[in-house]
Amino acid sequence: MRKTVIVTGVSSSPGFKIALKLAETGWNVLGVYNQHPVEKIFAVKWDLDKDPQNLLRTYMPSLLVHVAAIGDVDKCEAEPLSCYKINTVATRELVKGSYKLGVRMIYLSTDYVFDGFKGIYREEDPPKPINYYGLTKLLGEEAVLSIEGTVIRTSWIYGFGPGRQNFGKTVVEKLSRGEIIRAIIDQWGSPTLNTLIGEAVKVLAEKELSGIYHVAGPRMSRFEFALSIAEFFGFPKDLVKPIPVSEVGYKAPRPKDSSLDNRRAIDLLKIPLNDIKYSLTLFKKEWEETKYASDRS
Repeated sequence: MRKTVIVTGVSSSPGFKIALKLAETGWNVLGVYNQHPVEKIFAVKWDLDKDPQNLLRTYMPSLLVHVAAIGDVDKCEAEPLSCYKINTVATRELVKGSYKLGVRMIYLSTDYVFDGFKGIYREEDPPKPINYYGLTKLLGEEAVLSIEGTVIRTSWIYGFGPGRQNFGKTVVEKLSRGEIIRAIIDQWGSPTLNTLIGEAVKVLAEKELSGIYHVAGPRMSRFEFALSIAEFFGFPKDLVKPIPVSEVGYKAPRPKDSSLDNRRAIDLLKIPLNDIKYSLTLFKKEWEETKYASDRS
């Protein structure tokens, strides 16, 4: 009998790729979405703001992968109550339900639990969020770790699939049309392909590993990342223009350098997270598949 896994936030970019990877390895995957249905994955609509524990009682999974969150950093700053309800309260309720029913839990978190003054953060570095989004995710982490769950911190997620627009996808789409892309030169993170997050969750689920893992790509600025995409895809690099973060007009403060030390994840999961060419090879292949499907429709 196949084991069931619930993936919340399945209509997000990482949630969708996680669900696909788990389905490939034989899990019976049940996706959960709030507003946007998805294809290829059996999914149900469920409002996690109402009764998260009932989701687990209804479907009795062996594993819960909790991806759903309000990930818009500026929206969280402007609407802290709704952000807290989804990112923290719903997570705590899912933790309670998981503990009662003996469900293992994997939680997708963020580099924004750090203040960004140091960069290359290790798993054991003390968190200190500087925006409300980071705070709500940190509170979710603490709840998950209290039941010996698994926390995946990631950074600057990009890739194709459903969900909100992401920077990597925007870069490819604009450069492929010959448009200029403006990219921040004085802020650093760890751009991470959504497909590799799915691969990491698959391995973590198989190995039943608990604790914190930094599943993230190499340290780069958005400008460096955009140039890497342009070069790898064969787009004109002079279309990539540097801008300072002060010109972007963010409403919520962002860490200056929230890049993550990923050595522990690389060693344990055997995924080449620091190999940007490997990531961009997968990214380009998915772009070509997306273009082909679009041309045929």
